[in-house]
Amino acid sequence: MKYLFNFVALMLTVVSVAGAAGISNSTLHNLQTAYNGESNARAKYLEFAKKAEQEGYGQVASLFRAAAAAEQIHRTCEASVIKEMAATPRAKIALPPIKSTQQNLEDSASKGEAYERDTMYPQFIRQARTDGNNRAAQCFTYAQAAEAEHFNLFKAAARDLAQMKGAAGTYYVCTEGGYTMERLDVSKCPGGKHLELK
Repeated sequence: MKYLFNFVALMLTVVSVAGAAGISNSTLHNLQTAYNGESNARAKYLEFAKKAEQEGYGQVASLFRAAAAAEQIHRTCEASVIKEMAATPRAKIALPPIKSTQQNLEDSASKGEAYERDTMYPQFIRQARTDGNNRAAQCFTYAQAAEAEHFNLFKAAARDLAQMKGAAGTYYVCTEGGYTMERLDVSKCPGGKHLELK
């Protein structure tokens, strides 16, 4: 009877550890997915900035560079949590076709930022909270807020593209969280720290 009790106790421990590992792996998988996505977004936006400059849209080029800086902040946050979980951040960069600045703005808003804002990050936040991974939840929450604002900025730029011709503009990116603004509002930056980008 003692051996049966010990065997049952051992099996319950194995099941418990396996369950915890599965939970942890869900958030780790989401972190890797987000890290890959942010890495690709950063690379894409830097290329879109070059295209905008070629077409004479200096303000749009500045916007894309600011968005790329925000994506770098997100991927750095996600990478740090991945490393805390004893894993290695991994990304495979696959640039999309570089189209016109108008199309790049529209695609960035509707095919990238809207999905991250409405679907991907809300799911990742819920899973991280379920798993008790507060650091991952914070990274995802910061990214979701920034992607929502990127969507707004890209849509506005696409709508008013004729006014975006000429010299570079100025954008502000919170160094923690990556929130991106056309007009500085330090209350939106945790700790009040930000970058000024052109």
